Amino acid sequence: MDPIKYIFEKPALTGRIARWQMLLSEYDIEYRTQKAIKGSIIADHLAHQPIEDYQSIKFDFPDEEIMYLKMKDCEEPLPEEGPDPESRWGLIFDGAVNTYGNGIGAVIITPKGTHIPFSARLLFDCTNNIAEYEACIMGIEEAIDLRIKVLDIYGDSALVINQIKGEWETRHQGLVPYKDYARRLLTFFNKVELHHIPREENQMADALATLSSMFEVSRWNDMPRVNIRRLERPAHVFAIEEVVDNKPWFHDIKQFLQSQEYPLGASNKDKKTLRRLSGNFFLNEGILYKRNFDMVLLRCVDKLEAEMLMNEVHEGSFGTHSNGHAMAKKMLRAGYYWMTMESDCCKHVRVCHKCQIYADKIHVPPTLLNVLSSPWPFSMWGIDMIGMIEPKASNGHRFILVAIDYFTKWVEAVSYVNVTRQVVVKFIKNQLICRYGIPSRIITDNGSN
Repeated sequence: MDPIKYIFEKPALTGRIARWQMLLSEYDIEYRTQKAIKGSIIADHLAHQPIEDYQSIKFDFPDEEIMYLKMKDCEEPLPEEGPDPESRWGLIFDGAVNTYGNGIGAVIITPKGTHIPFSARLLFDCTNNIAEYEACIMGIEEAIDLRIKVLDIYGDSALVINQIKGEWETRHQGLVPYKDYARRLLTFFNKVELHHIPREENQMADALATLSSMFEVSRWNDMPRVNIRRLERPAHVFAIEEVVDNKPWFHDIKQFLQSQEYPLGASNKDKKTLRRLSGNFFLNEGILYKRNFDMVLLRCVDKLEAEMLMNEVHEGSFGTHSNGHAMAKKMLRAGYYWMTMESDCCKHVRVCHKCQIYADKIHVPPTLLNVLSSPWPFSMWGIDMIGMIEPKASNGHRFILVAIDYFTKWVEAVSYVNVTRQVVVKFIKNQLICRYGIPSRIITDNGSN
């Protein structure tokens, strides 16, 4: 068997060989079978290139008791090594069945939080439950190859989790072999715990399963590596560069009021906007003021002065750590103005350390929440028997079977000659279930009647 052909054409790879194939896949290697070479050509080639210090090959093997030799990979643990038997690993699985195909995905989580993903495309028709079983079994097999002994299995399929745990009955005949095989695989671990999680907490395995079901795979490990980045701002924001000219925000307005000059390169629209803005400002002895709606003049301040004002008003000598809107109104009343004062005040409050520690928790209810259960009549019944009654009734009845609802105090009572198991079952069926539905609880005193 050619080892290179074995790596690239084996249908299922695990362990060290799978890691080799992952490393070789980036070089775009294509395997081709070596054609036959005539022995005479090799002999002629060796005859024309003799070796001076040639020695005959010794075919005697010194250690015949050794069956085979194996080169150990630097990342492969010895059978007696492996992970720590007490370390707890995690496994998350999910399956996807859609119009494009069927896929499964599993993620093994190391004790340090590293995620090891596995995915596969199913080339046969199956239901969603079968896909979930396939994903679970694939993840368990990979965990066995890694010699994991303590494993926590998480899945969003309540059917698969509860059937493997033995809490639910497996009625579908196609799922019985999957359940039996999965339970046999669990015997390879020292401790296994199965947990059901909501779909929102199983996003990574669900994404792997969906991707493998929609991606056409021609051979093993054919899918390229996918890197996901986090972009916190839109793409056009990165193309904008801030020009630092050390000029205040009102420089163009002040220049226009002084000398009626427009900025260099201003368009007709920019000139019209500048003229409209300048009508609300007033220049006096080199200081720019803004006319407020009540005709009060507000002094325009630059960025440095605005920072000093916010610090003094918010946390200065007479600062009350008020919110951003109150800060802006207070500075307006004091006679100061800049274009973005309200938004800047709100940002300043968000970065204030004391405000974040001592502020009220607005998203928390003022009092502790009390769980209230909705009323459910006829959900819990108490059953007891009265008798033996002496003298007996005219029809020979000497026992009365009584059932009382705990919520409405409704009473159901029927008399009998003798109270046996068949009589009690008939009473519960006819008087309780057929009239009021299946109850959640039935309480008795377990009398030896």
